[in-house]
Amino acid sequence: MHHITTDQLTFEIIADIISSNKKLALSTEAKNNIVRCREYLDKKMASQKTPIYGINTGFGSLYNVTIPDNDLEQLQTNLVMSHACGTGDEVPLDVVKLMLLLKIQAVAYGKSAVQLQTVERLVDFFNNDVLPVIYQQGSLGASGDLAPLAHMSLPLLGMGEVHYKGKKQAAADVLKQLNLEPIQLKSKEGLALLNGTQFMSAYGVWCLLQTKNISNAADSIAAVSLEAFDGRIDPFKPHIHSIRPHKGQIQTAANMRKLLEGSELIVRTKAHVQDPYSFRCVPQVHGASKDTFTYVESIFLTEINSVTDNPTVFPDEDEIISGGNFHGQPLALALDFLAIALAELGNISERRTYQLIGGLRGLPPFLVAKPGLNSGFMIPQYTAASIVSQNKQLCTPASIDSIVSSNGQEDHVSMGSNAATKCYKVVENVQRILAIELFNASQALEFRRPAKSSAVIEKLVADYRKAVPFVDVDKIMYTQIDNSLRFVKNHSFTI
Repeated sequence: MHHITTDQLTFEIIADIISSNKKLALSTEAKNNIVRCREYLDKKMASQKTPIYGINTGFGSLYNVTIPDNDLEQLQTNLVMSHACGTGDEVPLDVVKLMLLLKIQAVAYGKSAVQLQTVERLVDFFNNDVLPVIYQQGSLGASGDLAPLAHMSLPLLGMGEVHYKGKKQAAADVLKQLNLEPIQLKSKEGLALLNGTQFMSAYGVWCLLQTKNISNAADSIAAVSLEAFDGRIDPFKPHIHSIRPHKGQIQTAANMRKLLEGSELIVRTKAHVQDPYSFRCVPQVHGASKDTFTYVESIFLTEINSVTDNPTVFPDEDEIISGGNFHGQPLALALDFLAIALAELGNISERRTYQLIGGLRGLPPFLVAKPGLNSGFMIPQYTAASIVSQNKQLCTPASIDSIVSSNGQEDHVSMGSNAATKCYKVVENVQRILAIELFNASQALEFRRPAKSSAVIEKLVADYRKAVPFVDVDKIMYTQIDNSLRFVKNHSFTI
């Protein structure tokens, strides 16, 4: 059980909640925050008749339309229904569950004026794996993730669809199965649910949770390739990095030395005095990506511990402020940066694959004993090259774009939602590129026998061989690539 409090939510905590399938519960502190803020707003509305954006006015450019008191609850229901305009592919369920978690955390600070029962229903959804059907397209990443969060919120009202017990069902039917009544939204609640950055944030958190293993996998697989290519240890010695002390560069070089420690191959006399950049510059390239990951993590750590809806309610200050905390610019820039840093791990990986199949340094062309009769590993490199090219297209920054909406009231938007969904695809693509490199590198390493690599690398390759065998003669390769991908995604690359 994880108790929602105002304490900092970390990536380690989130990973533990998700991997252990932990249930959520609101702490007493969180409940008090939520109730106190709601009571403050109710009292404020009873005594103040001047317009307050989104509470007794219309939304967006309709902010100047005052709504009568007896229509305030209908206003919120209408908001959720009218804003559920998503389209395209469905959001992956892992990301949907993160959206629920992050929305619960955001409203627990007691600045959003939602009802306690509304938050408890979100907790019910999380704990019972009632996962709303949400679509990837529709958010501009400013005024929050309106369309995706509207789809997340529809099931609270007994509307829309959810995934439950392995199938897509009408939300109303699932509520009946769980003996739950639809929520009747009060003033501001719909706006509190829809304003926010939880779509962008959930995608970013998911990507970052994959990134650590991807980074370790990139170093580990590069070490296998270096051994297979009969590469040199010199570029990884500590003193060359001490005079250009970027943290990621130093860490990557240390990782490579640790991975190669005890190898027969790495210490033997080399016929060549230099390796190509894709081997020699692993610390500089992988390291730059590591530093980017650290920066992006800091942005998201702040975001997932923030209040991002609008207007924001401050009971202690007796103020309700209409601001712009929903604007996704910090996330949009960070997600674009993250995608680029990940793509570069794939870019340099494909170059190592290319070097391995070129018939260089005693390796047979295309890594088979009888090239010509056998095409061997010729075409997996094509596949990797195709994915690298797609990543370059996906890494065109979304954050440099903005399209005016809501009759000019929302005249600058972040497009962070597009940055988020693109980054997700880049993560998956990099895993595929690394899987192809490992497929090639483990094959090439066999041509160095009987010499052995380090114990760490030999163990990695032995584990890999349980999933992907050595290729003697041509066979159908896509199944081997699929098996390699499953290995890369599921193996814990600890260094």
